[in-house]
Amino acid sequence: MSGLIKISPSILSADFSKLGNEVISLEKAGADYIHIDVMDGHFVPNLTIGPEVIKKLRPLTKKIFDVHLMISPVDNFVKEFANAGADIITFHPEATTDVSKTIKLIRDQNKQVGISLKPKSKIDLIQNYLKDIDLVLIMSVEPGFGGQKFMPEVLEKTKTIRDLINKQNLNVDVEIDGGINFENCAEAKNAGANILVSGSTVFKENKGDLKKNIEILRNN
Repeated sequence: MSGLIKISPSILSADFSKLGNEVISLEKAGADYIHIDVMDGHFVPNLTIGPEVIKKLRPLTKKIFDVHLMISPVDNFVKEFANAGADIITFHPEATTDVSKTIKLIRDQNKQVGISLKPKSKIDLIQNYLKDIDLVLIMSVEPGFGGQKFMPEVLEKTKTIRDLINKQNLNVDVEIDGGINFENCAEAKNAGANILVSGSTVFKENKGDLKKNIEILRNN
Protein backbone atom coordinates (compact mmCIF):
# COMPACT_ATOMS: atom_id res chain seq x y z
CA MET A 1 0.00 0.00 0.00
CA SER A 2 1.30 3.39 -0.97
CA GLY A 3 1.30 6.19 1.57
CA LEU A 4 -0.20 8.44 -1.09
CA ILE A 5 -3.91 9.20 -1.01
CA LYS A 6 -5.67 8.08 -4.17
CA ILE A 7 -8.95 9.52 -5.44
CA SER A 8 -11.42 7.23 -7.20
CA PRO A 9 -14.29 9.37 -8.54
CA SER A 10 -17.58 7.52 -8.82
CA ILE A 11 -19.13 7.83 -12.26
CA LEU A 12 -22.52 7.19 -10.65
CA SER A 13 -22.62 11.00 -10.31
CA ALA A 14 -21.44 11.66 -13.87
CA ASP A 15 -23.64 12.81 -16.75
CA PHE A 16 -24.65 9.47 -18.29
CA SER A 17 -25.54 11.14 -21.60
CA LYS A 18 -21.81 11.79 -22.13
CA LEU A 19 -20.20 9.13 -19.97
CA GLY A 20 -17.21 8.57 -22.26
CA ASN A 21 -16.32 12.27 -22.17
CA GLU A 22 -16.74 12.31 -18.38
CA VAL A 23 -14.22 9.46 -18.02
CA ILE A 24 -11.73 11.25 -20.31
CA SER A 25 -12.21 14.44 -18.26
CA LEU A 26 -11.55 12.56 -15.01
CA GLU A 27 -8.26 11.25 -16.37
CA LYS A 28 -7.20 14.76 -17.44
CA ALA A 29 -8.22 16.10 -14.02
CA GLY A 30 -5.84 13.72 -12.23
CA ALA A 31 -8.13 10.97 -10.93
CA ASP A 32 -6.15 7.93 -9.81
CA TYR A 33 -8.89 5.36 -10.42
CA ILE A 34 -12.33 5.37 -12.04
CA HIS A 35 -14.89 3.95 -9.60
CA ILE A 36 -17.71 2.04 -11.30
CA ASP A 37 -20.73 1.04 -9.21
CA VAL A 38 -22.58 -1.98 -10.55
CA MET A 39 -26.02 -2.62 -9.03
CA ASP A 40 -28.47 -5.35 -9.95
CA GLY A 41 -31.78 -4.25 -8.39
CA HIS A 42 -31.59 -7.41 -6.28
CA PHE A 43 -28.63 -7.15 -3.89
CA VAL A 44 -29.31 -3.40 -3.68
CA PRO A 45 -32.51 -1.55 -4.63
CA ASN A 46 -31.18 0.12 -7.75
CA LEU A 47 -29.97 -0.71 -11.27
CA THR A 48 -26.90 0.81 -12.87
CA ILE A 49 -24.53 -0.27 -15.61
CA GLY A 50 -23.37 -3.65 -16.87
CA PRO A 51 -20.29 -5.10 -18.57
CA GLU A 52 -21.15 -3.70 -22.02
CA VAL A 53 -20.87 -0.11 -20.80
CA ILE A 54 -17.52 -0.84 -19.15
CA LYS A 55 -16.31 -2.45 -22.38
CA LYS A 56 -17.17 0.73 -24.30
CA LEU A 57 -15.42 2.96 -21.74
CA ARG A 58 -12.29 0.82 -21.49
CA PRO A 59 -10.48 2.11 -24.64
CA LEU A 60 -10.94 5.74 -23.54
CA THR A 61 -8.54 5.68 -20.57
CA LYS A 62 -5.61 3.77 -19.10
CA LYS A 63 -6.79 4.56 -15.56
CA ILE A 64 -7.54 1.67 -13.22
CA PHE A 65 -11.20 0.64 -13.37
CA ASP A 66 -12.21 0.14 -9.76
CA VAL A 67 -15.38 -1.93 -10.18
CA HIS A 68 -17.67 -2.42 -7.17
CA LEU A 69 -20.10 -5.28 -7.77
CA MET A 70 -23.27 -4.90 -5.71
CA ILE A 71 -24.78 -7.97 -7.31
CA SER A 72 -25.81 -11.43 -6.14
CA PRO A 73 -24.88 -14.18 -6.83
CA VAL A 74 -21.64 -12.46 -7.76
CA ASP A 75 -19.77 -15.50 -9.11
CA ASN A 76 -21.98 -15.65 -12.21
CA PHE A 77 -20.66 -12.29 -13.44
CA VAL A 78 -16.98 -12.12 -12.43
CA LYS A 79 -15.67 -13.30 -15.78
CA GLU A 80 -17.89 -10.90 -17.75
CA PHE A 81 -16.69 -7.86 -15.80
CA ALA A 82 -13.09 -9.03 -15.99
CA ASN A 83 -13.38 -9.41 -19.78
CA ALA A 84 -15.05 -5.99 -20.03
CA GLY A 85 -11.95 -4.31 -18.59
CA ALA A 86 -12.25 -4.16 -14.79
CA ASP A 87 -8.86 -3.93 -13.02
CA ILE A 88 -10.09 -4.28 -9.44
CA ILE A 89 -13.21 -6.36 -8.79
CA THR A 90 -14.79 -5.78 -5.40
CA PHE A 91 -17.62 -7.93 -4.06
CA HIS A 92 -19.67 -8.25 -0.88
CA PRO A 93 -19.22 -11.35 1.31
CA GLU A 94 -23.02 -11.56 1.63
CA ALA A 95 -23.28 -11.95 -2.18
CA THR A 96 -21.50 -15.31 -2.31
CA THR A 97 -21.82 -18.69 -0.61
CA ASP A 98 -18.03 -19.15 -0.58
CA VAL A 99 -15.78 -16.11 -0.16
CA SER A 100 -12.57 -18.08 -0.90
CA LYS A 101 -14.05 -19.40 -4.13
CA THR A 102 -15.03 -15.88 -5.27
CA ILE A 103 -11.55 -14.57 -4.45
CA LYS A 104 -10.06 -17.39 -6.54
CA LEU A 105 -12.46 -16.68 -9.43
CA ILE A 106 -11.27 -13.07 -9.54
CA ARG A 107 -7.60 -14.06 -9.19
CA ASP A 108 -8.00 -16.57 -12.02
CA GLN A 109 -8.91 -13.61 -14.25
CA ASN A 110 -5.65 -11.88 -13.21
CA LYS A 111 -7.56 -9.08 -11.50
CA GLN A 112 -7.07 -7.41 -8.13
CA VAL A 113 -9.54 -8.50 -5.46
CA GLY A 114 -11.56 -6.23 -3.19
CA ILE A 115 -14.08 -7.10 -0.50
CA SER A 116 -16.67 -4.55 0.63
CA LEU A 117 -18.38 -4.13 3.97
CA LYS A 118 -21.74 -2.39 4.25
CA PRO A 119 -22.16 -0.08 7.27
CA LYS A 120 -23.70 -2.84 9.40
CA SER A 121 -21.52 -5.69 8.09
CA LYS A 122 -19.17 -7.13 10.71
CA ILE A 123 -15.39 -7.25 10.26
CA ASP A 124 -15.55 -10.99 11.07
CA LEU A 125 -16.96 -11.54 7.56
CA ILE A 126 -13.62 -10.62 5.98
CA GLN A 127 -11.01 -10.87 8.75
CA ASN A 128 -9.70 -14.28 7.66
CA TYR A 129 -9.33 -13.22 4.03
CA LEU A 130 -7.22 -10.07 4.43
CA LYS A 131 -4.05 -11.91 3.40
CA ASP A 132 -5.72 -13.05 0.16
CA ILE A 133 -7.03 -9.69 -1.13
CA ASP A 134 -5.77 -6.32 -2.35
CA LEU A 135 -8.41 -3.95 -1.05
CA VAL A 136 -11.09 -3.50 1.61
CA LEU A 137 -13.92 -1.16 0.62
CA ILE A 138 -15.74 0.34 3.60
CA MET A 139 -19.19 1.61 2.71
CA SER A 140 -19.94 4.82 4.62
CA VAL A 141 -23.54 4.85 3.36
CA GLU A 142 -25.99 2.03 2.70
CA PRO A 143 -25.15 0.89 -0.84
CA GLY A 144 -27.68 1.54 -3.57
CA PHE A 145 -27.83 5.27 -4.30
CA GLY A 146 -25.46 8.18 -4.80
CA GLY A 147 -25.64 11.46 -2.91
CA GLN A 148 -26.24 10.00 0.57
CA LYS A 149 -24.94 11.44 3.83
CA PHE A 150 -21.68 10.09 5.29
CA MET A 151 -22.09 7.79 8.32
CA PRO A 152 -19.29 8.69 10.78
CA GLU A 153 -19.88 5.50 12.79
CA VAL A 154 -17.95 3.52 10.15
CA LEU A 155 -14.71 5.34 11.00
CA GLU A 156 -14.10 3.03 13.97
CA LYS A 157 -14.43 0.01 11.67
CA THR A 158 -12.01 1.65 9.23
CA LYS A 159 -9.44 2.13 12.01
CA THR A 160 -9.81 -1.48 13.17
CA ILE A 161 -9.31 -2.83 9.65
CA ARG A 162 -6.27 -0.62 9.07
CA ASP A 163 -4.80 -1.86 12.37
CA LEU A 164 -5.40 -5.51 11.40
CA ILE A 165 -3.70 -4.93 8.05
CA ASN A 166 -0.72 -3.17 9.64
CA LYS A 167 -0.29 -5.81 12.36
CA GLN A 168 -0.08 -8.52 9.70
CA ASN A 169 2.20 -6.33 7.58
CA LEU A 170 -0.09 -6.77 4.57
CA ASN A 171 -0.10 -4.76 1.36
CA VAL A 172 -3.85 -4.05 1.35
CA ASP A 173 -5.54 -0.77 0.46
CA VAL A 174 -8.40 0.62 2.51
CA GLU A 175 -10.99 2.42 0.42
CA ILE A 176 -13.98 4.34 1.75
CA ASP A 177 -17.11 5.14 -0.25
CA GLY A 178 -20.23 7.10 0.56
CA GLY A 179 -20.84 10.79 1.20
CA ILE A 180 -17.12 11.67 1.12
CA ASN A 181 -16.73 15.45 0.88
CA PHE A 182 -14.27 18.26 1.69
CA GLU A 183 -15.36 18.28 5.35
CA ASN A 184 -15.02 14.59 6.22
CA CYS A 185 -12.22 13.42 3.89
CA ALA A 186 -9.54 14.18 6.51
CA GLU A 187 -11.38 12.01 9.07
CA ALA A 188 -11.51 9.16 6.59
CA LYS A 189 -7.76 9.44 5.95
CA ASN A 190 -6.98 9.68 9.67
CA ALA A 191 -8.97 6.48 10.22
CA GLY A 192 -6.67 4.70 7.76
CA ALA A 193 -8.31 5.00 4.35
CA ASN A 194 -5.84 5.60 1.52
CA ILE A 195 -8.37 5.54 -1.36
CA LEU A 196 -11.34 7.90 -1.30
CA VAL A 197 -14.36 7.32 -3.51
CA SER A 198 -16.37 10.46 -4.18
CA GLY A 199 -19.12 11.16 -6.66
CA SER A 200 -21.26 14.20 -5.91
CA THR A 201 -18.36 16.24 -4.48
CA VAL A 202 -16.08 15.59 -7.47
CA PHE A 203 -18.74 16.33 -10.09
CA LYS A 204 -20.75 19.07 -8.45
CA GLU A 205 -18.61 21.24 -6.13
CA ASN A 206 -16.84 24.36 -7.44
CA LYS A 207 -19.10 24.43 -10.51
CA GLY A 208 -17.88 20.99 -11.56
CA ASP A 209 -14.15 21.82 -11.55
CA LEU A 210 -12.99 18.19 -11.46
CA LYS A 211 -9.27 18.93 -11.10
CA LYS A 212 -9.78 21.34 -8.21
CA ASN A 213 -12.19 19.00 -6.42
CA ILE A 214 -9.88 15.99 -6.76
CA GLU A 215 -6.93 18.01 -5.43
CA ILE A 216 -8.92 19.28 -2.43
CA LEU A 217 -10.02 15.76 -1.53
CA ARG A 218 -6.47 14.47 -1.87
CA ASN A 219 -4.81 17.25 0.14
CA ASN A 220 -7.40 18.34 2.76
